[in-house]
Parts: sequence; C-alpha cells; structure tokens
Amino acid sequence: MNIQEKILEKIDINYSYQLAKRMEDFRSNKILGYRPAGSKAEFETGEMLKNEMEKIGLSHVTKDAITVDGWEFHKAVLTFTDECGIPRNIQLGAYQTTFVTDGAMEFPLVYLNKGTKKDYEGIDVNGKLVLVDINQREEWWINYPVYQAHLKGAKALIAVQSGGYGEIDEEALNAQDIAGPDDAPAFSISRKDAKVLKALLKKHGEIKVLLDCDTCVKRNCTTYNITGCIPGKHKDRIILLSAHYDSYFSGFQDDNTAVSMMFGIAKALLSSGFTPNNTILLCAMAAEEWGVVDSNFDWSTGAYEQIFTVHPEWVGKVIADLNFELPALAHGTRARIRSCHEYKKYLEKFLENLPELTKAYPDETTVTAPIETWSDDFSMAIAGIPSMVNDFTGGKFMETHYHSQFDNDDFYDENVYRLHHELFALLIKALDETAVVPLCFTPILKKLEKGMQTVTFDNPLILSDFNVSDILQRKEHFFLLLKDSEKTAKKEYQQITDINEAYRSLLNTGQYEEAEKLFSSSRNLEQKVLSKFKAEQDAFVRIDWYGNVHYPHEIVWQKIHCLEESIRNLSEGNKSKALRNIYEIDNNAYAFMFDEEVYRHFTYYVFHQPKERLKWGYQRFMKHSELYPVVQELLKEQNPVQTKIDYDKEIHYLKKVLLDQYQILSDTIADLCHVLEEFFINE
Repeated sequence: MNIQEKILEKIDINYSYQLAKRMEDFRSNKILGYRPAGSKAEFETGEMLKNEMEKIGLSHVTKDAITVDGWEFHKAVLTFTDECGIPRNIQLGAYQTTFVTDGAMEFPLVYLNKGTKKDYEGIDVNGKLVLVDINQREEWWINYPVYQAHLKGAKALIAVQSGGYGEIDEEALNAQDIAGPDDAPAFSISRKDAKVLKALLKKHGEIKVLLDCDTCVKRNCTTYNITGCIPGKHKDRIILLSAHYDSYFSGFQDDNTAVSMMFGIAKALLSSGFTPNNTILLCAMAAEEWGVVDSNFDWSTGAYEQIFTVHPEWVGKVIADLNFELPALAHGTRARIRSCHEYKKYLEKFLENLPELTKAYPDETTVTAPIETWSDDFSMAIAGIPSMVNDFTGGKFMETHYHSQFDNDDFYDENVYRLHHELFALLIKALDETAVVPLCFTPILKKLEKGMQTVTFDNPLILSDFNVSDILQRKEHFFLLLKDSEKTAKKEYQQITDINEAYRSLLNTGQYEEAEKLFSSSRNLEQKVLSKFKAEQDAFVRIDWYGNVHYPHEIVWQKIHCLEESIRNLSEGNKSKALRNIYEIDNNAYAFMFDEEVYRHFTYYVFHQPKERLKWGYQRFMKHSELYPVVQELLKEQNPVQTKIDYDKEIHYLKKVLLDQYQILSDTIADLCHVLEEFFINE
C-alpha cells in the first residue's frame, strides 16, 4: 500500500463529525447558540481546539492573540399579548450592536414596511421599536434600514426576512454582519412571529411590547487564532490549512464541519505515516463572521489580522492556503475548488490524475476562479498568499439554511464530507511534492485582455465632447505589453512544471540528495513567482460596491458605459431609463431609498477610515461617482403642463463625472502597463 492509499484509508469521517458536534456545546445564547468574535464562547471553543490539536499530535501548538471588536449576545426576548389575551414570548436573533435592558422593558412597536425614507413620512418613531421586512440578497443590506431607524430616534429595528435568506422555515431567524455602527440596535424575528405582530399592528396601528435583551459590543478585545503544524523537512516552506471557528447559531455547517475537516485531514496524514517535505500548518481562525465596528469590510477580521499583523512573515513562505467552508453538504451537482486564477492550471491537472474517490456528486469536480470576498482566503490572497477554498456559494443552502438556527446536521451529507477530506488530503500531498509554487500567470493575463477588449469608444454623442486619443494610445501599448507578458508567463510556467516533475520523480525513486539539490537551486525562482503574485494582487484586484472581485479597468469601464447610456437617455427625454443606468453605478441605487445622511455615512466610511478599520477592503474600491444630487433632481415631480422637459443641468453634471472617469480609465491603463513592464517584461 503506497502513502496515498494509506492517507485515504486513515480518513475517519466519524472523528470529524463528532468534533463538529462538540463545537456546538459552546454558546453565548443558551437557546440559540452563537460564538461571536471576542465572546467567552469563542474563547472556550478556541481552548478546546488547542487541546485537540495537541491530542491528535500536532506540533508547536500556539494561540496567536489578535485584536478585534467583540460581541456578546446573551438574550433577546420579545413579549406581547395576542388577540386572545395570551402572553407570547418570542426569541429574537441579534446583530452586532449594543442594547442592554434591566429586565423586560416596555416599548411601543410600529410596522414600517421596508424601513425606507418614504416609509417614515408622517410617522414618529422616537423611542419606539420598528418592525420592517428585508431581503438582503436582492435589495439592500441590514445596515441601511437600521441606521435609518436610528437617525429617526427609534430604540431598535427588528427585521423579518422577506426572501433572500432563512427561507427554509417560517420559524427561521437570520443573522448577518451588521456593517454599521454598534449604537444602532438591530434584531431578527421569524416570519411566523412577525405575522402575528403584523396582524395586531394592522388592527391597532401601534402596540406595546416588552423587550428583555442583553447584546453588547466591546471594542478592541483580544481573541485568538489557534495554530499547530506537522513539521516538514523545509520548515520555512508552508502549506496552510484554514477554517473559522466563530459562528452564528450552532454553526454546524458554517463552519464547524470545516474546522473539524481540517483536523480530520491532519489526523489522517499523521496516522498514515506521511512525512512532509514542507510544514503543514493548521490555523483555526477567530472572527470570520464579524470583527470590526461600522465597516463595510467587517468580516474575515481574524484572517486579516493573522496575516497582516501577527504573521506577515508568512508571505513568501506559504505556497498555498487551503481554506475550508461548509464542506459537509452538496452545493450543486459537482464539487468545485475555487482558487485564484494563478492556481487554476495546476489544479485542473491535479484533478485529471486523481484516483477514484468517493462518489458524492453526479458530475466531476472542477476548478473555478477567481476567489471571492466571502471567506478568509481573500484576506490571505491579497496579502500575497496564493489561496483557494472548497466552493460553497452554489446551491440553495445559502438562501435557505445559511446563518439560521436550521444550520444543523439535518443537512449533513457524509459522502460529500468524505469526498472533501479525500480531495484536499491528496492535494496537500501533491503540493508537498513541488519544488516551486506552481502558479501560472497566463489565465489572469487572458482575463485582463478580455476585459480590455470591451473598452471601445463608439458613442458619437459623447465623443463629440471628449478627446479619448490618450486612452486609445495607452490601450494599444497595453496590448503590446500583454502579448509579450503572455509569452513570458507561458515560458515560466513550463520551467516550473519541468522542475516540479523532475523533483517529484527524484522523490518517488528515492534520490533524495538530488531532489534536495534541485529544491535548493529553485529558491530564487519561487521567490520571484511569489513576489509577482503579490504585485498582481496589489495592482489587479479591486471590488465593487457589492463585494464582487473585478479588475480596476472593468469597474471603471462599467461606470463609463452606464454614464454614457444615462446621458443618451436624458438627451432623448427618457428619465426612467437614465435612472436605471445611474442605479447601476457604485451604490447610487440607495440614493433614493434612504435619507441623505444614511447614504453619505455608508459611502464615506469606505474612503475615510483608517486602514485598521477597513481591513481587507482598504484601497480596493475605485473612486466613487457622486450622483446623489442628480438622482434627487430626477426624482422630483415634473410640472404636468410641461410639454418638453429640459435635462441640460443633469446632463452637464453627468458629463463632468464622465470626464473624471475617462481620466481614471487612462491612469488605470497606465498603471496596468507599468505592472506588466516591471513584473513580466523587465523581470
């Protein structure tokens, strides 16, 4: 039996399952669960995991202290009397805000539809609780209606899911990161309980309720990321495994099973007798769900702090971060590894050479790219560590069970769980047999090229006002550099592949001394490749206002296209189409739904907070296009006797914004050219 077969034989799914269940014992709220950032429950879970690392035989087990904003949520119980005179006690979920009552306190409760600016017209909510409907998947995030209620003087907002999340059951609560200030309290209520309250409110307009709650945010808390390793011959070359142990509710799928899978894989590697060439490092991350007050980038705090504050020296040493999320259920018809573009070619080849694994999906495993902002691997990647994650965003689970009390083992799929154990255990072994990090830059260059090909100027209405010759010249230069860069990247990856194949052959034939010589001679090449990866992350990775990952020129060009279309629409007198295009630009879809102060707060805090508050989102946004004044003007009622509406003022404003975006596009292309020249042409 070879080592690969021994590793697969030693995988113990029951061990991983039981460890995931043990994590459920630690909870801040005795009824609902919750292990939030900086809480006692999170600390106790970390202590248990530290002991478990030592128990299964990991070395150098360490608690890395990190600073986060912490949250304790002990209870939130709403009491009211129904139409039959029967007192009802309702369990509420909570968001990361502060509201502590001294026992049950009486408040008036009102219902305000979706909690937008229009819903407050003529309504006094000062000192009251406000009940609203919310669909965070298709409309807006919880922070907008919460802050709107706060500015109107409400004591707290209570949100009921109206689609989007928690759709599995009428009793489902939902929890998400608040992305807003901690002094604007917010809670979650089930559709079943909200239905009863809405009936009372429809009849009476306003009712009295009792609220007994203890939810408290504490800034600058200390929590811990827990690390342990299987030492390798090359101690400073590392393969990192990561998963987060904080959770909402019991967190069985998100992310208990991921943490316990990481432990299960390590246990199988140790039990099989596997002796790695490189250090296999495990990191159980704290504060993934939330960890910083009033930030658009308030999740993945633990991972960000680990790599940017505690262990920045990992950059240049870690050749891959294998991050795990929700690995014990099927997300669609196939397993997928979501990786950075640069790992895609290697992973596809790896999948081709796999032995037969557990049959858990009807379709074969695939690789997709790029990584997304929704998990810890993004923080690792932008720091300079090539990363990947078992893809978890497909399928219905994210809309039904995710972040609700129904995230439990009812949805557990043992075959899917076993497949993920097998798949990633063998990937660790394969990566351990490389001498040079197997990154191929051709895919990302191809994506750059595809994005730039969309930059075409064919709108005569707009071009009559602007000279775009500078952009066209830089675009032409970009394509010339890109052609040379692709040749360099192809040649480099062939060199890496040849070295790694030779290294693996030497290891498999027992020529360890020759293998070590080849490894030593390849150190400069690996450092050059990792440095190039970091430079790419800095230059190419940007995010839009909805957290999606794009290249900088793609974001600017999308804005230019929408601006051009909105100008054309207004020139033709079509206000509705113009507004639809404007709403596609940055966060301007919210410019008409909430008070200006709400809109400004959640716009400015992206650009005007220090790096330590913005975390992984720092400088990842392109310049904001300020269109609030235009939106407000266009939404004003027009004089019904007017036969022709004059939009010259709005068109003039939009053209000024467009000119600014043209300049940003020109500068962006110049920056891309500089990166290509420095890291691909003149390396």
